Amino acid sequence: MLDLRQYASLGAALKDALERWPNETCLIEADRDREKARLTYSDFRELARPLCRALEDADFKAGDRAAIIMTNQSKWLISAYSIFFCGGVLVPLDYKLSAVEHLQLLAHSKARFLVVEYYLWRAITQSPEFSKLTVEIVLVTEAPAGADLRGAYRWEEFKRKGEPQFATRQRADTACIVYSSGTGGRPKGCVLTHDSYLEQCASLTAWYPFWPGVRYLSILPTNHAIDFMVGFVGPFVCGACVVHLRTLRPEFVRDAFVRYRITYVSLVPMVLKNLERGLRAKFAELKPAKRMILDRLIGLNKMLTRARPHVEFSRRLLPQVHRAFGGELRALIVGGAFTEPSTLQFFYDLGIPVTCGYGLTEACTAVTLNDLKPFRADTVGKPLPGTEVRLLNPDGDGIGEVAVRSRAVMSHYLDDPEQTAQTIVEGWLLTGDQGRFDVDGRGHLQLVGRKKNMIVTEGGKNIYPEDIEAVFDGLPVKEFCMFAANYLWPQKTLGNEMLVLVLRLEQNQQFDDKLREEMVERNRRLADFKRVGGYLVWEKDFPRTASLKIKRGELAAEIGVDAARAGVVGI
Repeated sequence: MLDLRQYASLGAALKDALERWPNETCLIEADRDREKARLTYSDFRELARPLCRALEDADFKAGDRAAIIMTNQSKWLISAYSIFFCGGVLVPLDYKLSAVEHLQLLAHSKARFLVVEYYLWRAITQSPEFSKLTVEIVLVTEAPAGADLRGAYRWEEFKRKGEPQFATRQRADTACIVYSSGTGGRPKGCVLTHDSYLEQCASLTAWYPFWPGVRYLSILPTNHAIDFMVGFVGPFVCGACVVHLRTLRPEFVRDAFVRYRITYVSLVPMVLKNLERGLRAKFAELKPAKRMILDRLIGLNKMLTRARPHVEFSRRLLPQVHRAFGGELRALIVGGAFTEPSTLQFFYDLGIPVTCGYGLTEACTAVTLNDLKPFRADTVGKPLPGTEVRLLNPDGDGIGEVAVRSRAVMSHYLDDPEQTAQTIVEGWLLTGDQGRFDVDGRGHLQLVGRKKNMIVTEGGKNIYPEDIEAVFDGLPVKEFCMFAANYLWPQKTLGNEMLVLVLRLEQNQQFDDKLREEMVERNRRLADFKRVGGYLVWEKDFPRTASLKIKRGELAAEIGVDAARAGVVGI
């Protein structure tokens, strides 16, 4: 791989990677069972060159911001590389957000340019808020012939001849602005520098190296912090290949493992759980004699790999299982949310190592990772090289708030010094997560709960209750407030997290079927993973500041008693 210590920016490292491995395949784009594109590093460079030149002609300068809203595909990576080549700041937005949320984040980020997939651009142009679009130039991919692009350019036609001029950047310069939540409340744009990404990439590849011939399966969105690092930057600076799969349907994911002989893949717990269910169903279909043999082989593998994985041995012992994953899989990487230890252990016992990690957008990607020396299903691993983790104000059980210090930590929240000052204190990132170090002296971190008013879904989505409240605005009650149940009643546990709607009724108002039906109808407007799980009728007025804002912390302290929890009713 490239020696990242020699580079001042992501653009410089990626540029050298394209020149160092011209004939290696860098990207395969697959849509279900069809392969749509296969690019060498040289092909990639030739596709990016005219876009870089066109951006120059459009007066895109070093430090300018450009957003991308797209599903996984080659044009996402080519556009990102071109932005870095020209010295720009990348703003990767989640394509699953609504058009209104996209417009709000584009305005907040002050992006000058936008690269967007056609169906997403069409939704944005049809939004009542479209007149508030702030970007100057829009490039639309995959637009049908004759489509009205409302002043945008076709990505495929936005090109110029000639050799573009590479724009140098320094490590302290901003590389990306990444949003860690939606927009119903307070946008949180994490400002991450080139130094953050280069240091994080060096740390990750020190434990899990890539090289030419490695094939990484990319099924998480590229805008996701994990896939941006492990499915773009990491493979490219090592000469490896990224396989983009534009579907999450289990049968096509399984087919991709075999077809492309995948080496690594990153998953969120929800996808990993689906794979587990599929395997368990296959095992259940075996005849008793074959199932008995399988169970004995799994038991033997478990015994012989207790201390550390021996993938080659496990492949020989359980060949059919490993062939189902392509026969060359070295590890599944899982993160983004709580993962049940039993699921991690299930795969490890089959000889398929699962490295579980813990990270935050504010820390670039990962803070801790299991190095499999030994495998631990009950922890999120050890701090990465160059990362310090400490626990603040630990209690009698050694549980405290996880604080992180490393060069990978963001510099600040965009245009929000108040939130920055609350989150980064004396150089330490306060995560709001609670944990403890294991007692065996190996330095593994165990997460046990959350201190902050937030939940994390199985799909790795951060849900801030404040962002959900807009959907319930105008509810016919005196006042309401949204909380994460674990924030009100700390359980020192993760998983099955839930949002609770706290209601204060008007004087003499009764909670009736009409009010309940309206709550249910509003809840249905939300995506499944954002829906409120229960409600609580509170008998006192909410405490407020002089400017009439709800004092969330004070209200949470009042509600956070066992008797109040008993009053929660499911929606």
